[in-house]
Amino acid sequence: MKFDVAIVGSGLAGLSVALHLAKTRKVVVISKRTLLDGASNWAQGGIAAVLDSGDSHEQHIADTLVAGAGLCDETATRYIVEHSRAAIEWLIEQGVPFTRDPTAELGYHLTREGGHSQRRIIHAADATGHAVQVTLEQKARAHPNITILEHHYAIDVIKSDKLEGSAPASAADSDDGGTPRCVGLYVQDVNSGKVMTLAADHTVLATGGAGKVYLYTTNPDTATGDGIAMAWRAGCRVANMEFIQFHPTCLYHPYAKSFLISEAVRGEGGLLKLPTAAGAAAGQRFMEWHDERAELAPRDVVARAIDFEIKKRGLDHVDLDISHQPPEFLKEHFPTIYARCLEFGIDITKQPIPVVPAAHYTCGGVVTDAMGRTDLPGLYAVGETAYTGLHGANRLASNSLLECLVLGRAAAQHIEQQPKPRSLPLPAWDESRVTDADEEVVIAHNWDELRRFMWNYVGIVRTTKRLERAQHRIGLLREEIYEYYSHFRITRDLLELRNLVDVASMIVESALSRRESRGLHFSQDYPETLPKALPTVLAPSRR
Repeated sequence: MKFDVAIVGSGLAGLSVALHLAKTRKVVVISKRTLLDGASNWAQGGIAAVLDSGDSHEQHIADTLVAGAGLCDETATRYIVEHSRAAIEWLIEQGVPFTRDPTAELGYHLTREGGHSQRRIIHAADATGHAVQVTLEQKARAHPNITILEHHYAIDVIKSDKLEGSAPASAADSDDGGTPRCVGLYVQDVNSGKVMTLAADHTVLATGGAGKVYLYTTNPDTATGDGIAMAWRAGCRVANMEFIQFHPTCLYHPYAKSFLISEAVRGEGGLLKLPTAAGAAAGQRFMEWHDERAELAPRDVVARAIDFEIKKRGLDHVDLDISHQPPEFLKEHFPTIYARCLEFGIDITKQPIPVVPAAHYTCGGVVTDAMGRTDLPGLYAVGETAYTGLHGANRLASNSLLECLVLGRAAAQHIEQQPKPRSLPLPAWDESRVTDADEEVVIAHNWDELRRFMWNYVGIVRTTKRLERAQHRIGLLREEIYEYYSHFRITRDLLELRNLVDVASMIVESALSRRESRGLHFSQDYPETLPKALPTVLAPSRR
């Protein structure tokens, strides 16, 4: 199969790139499940943008830099913030049904979330991601230049210098006079098991983050770090992988699978309190003990505060109470949360919501520039897969969907400006030396072990001893997994496990190299923050 552009991932970043390019290019969107199974579809809060005259780019930039704890790239941050309004206007043109407010300047309701100094979050009730995804999915499915491959798994990128029998890399094969370039992908049809070779002039990785490396996460099952691991194996640098954002408020219930309670609940007056199990302290607010911004402190502060109170008092959870707001207000602004909690017997208009922190967002990723380019010519990364420098040591709420939109458009524009590279013959996938797996239970066991020790040893609060213990276990697991990969036919579970163990290794290596506490990375051995902030950059040569 041959396309102008191959896009791996079908969230907001991937679909944005596809729709911007489809006017002039033949595009394929590869989704390992369905188009709506990614993290974008789960996003509740909204999209941060400067949409009111009482707000400004400078204020949005300042809020982002403060949340990022000194590690944001100011140039990238300014570029993304200054293009925020255009991104929102594009979504409105596509037909996204944002919540309206006739009294607002733009005619849409703006909410406020933790870390923001102004109301600047445009949203579609409390299901913004779903509203955006459904709108863009319909556009993508209807476009004649977009081919959609659902239930297809991208295994690895193909580099021009790895082609057997091909001529040495030349200027015609690369964007940089002889440097190898990305020329396509190996992709497995999950249903049939067949692996196809897919040729593409340009490839975009938009596979989301890696929340499933942890036992508890707000992410969907698709968040297995595929794009980050693929780019790493292809020779690209990754950065700031130690900064995993734990969302402070995930619904705590034995039958609720990773259901997120939006940041906007606290933005609209939700209060964090100690639960009944806290005894005499039950019902007391505790955030004021940890930060003067209380419930509106950035997510890392709130998550650590909850973690501290849970561990100190031996609790299973804390309470998030917004029952003091009128029932009509809650049903209008948080219909999804209201309905979902009610399914579990929790009426948020009358009682608090039990919550715990959970792994939520990967602030680091594949190193890219402002056009989404990675270290490998022809290969781009956008969205949560990428490290642009916007998020620094902690992502400001609702900046992630904005980054998807702005960088998705920038990557598309750059791809359109590139000359067409020379086509090269690509080899078929070779599985002549592998057999069917004898015991697939090994995959399940390794998957469970990896996620459990990452939660226990590389969580919200870290120590060097715990990190070294995790590093040792990752080394052993990695050997097992790669040996299994070499001898048996691949499955989606095996491919995801292979990617997760690679990402886990990057997270632990990055965390061990940061000898300070900053933003989302808190070490009991190095509790102070160093005077100079530097990103953690890993190069494949260090593997």
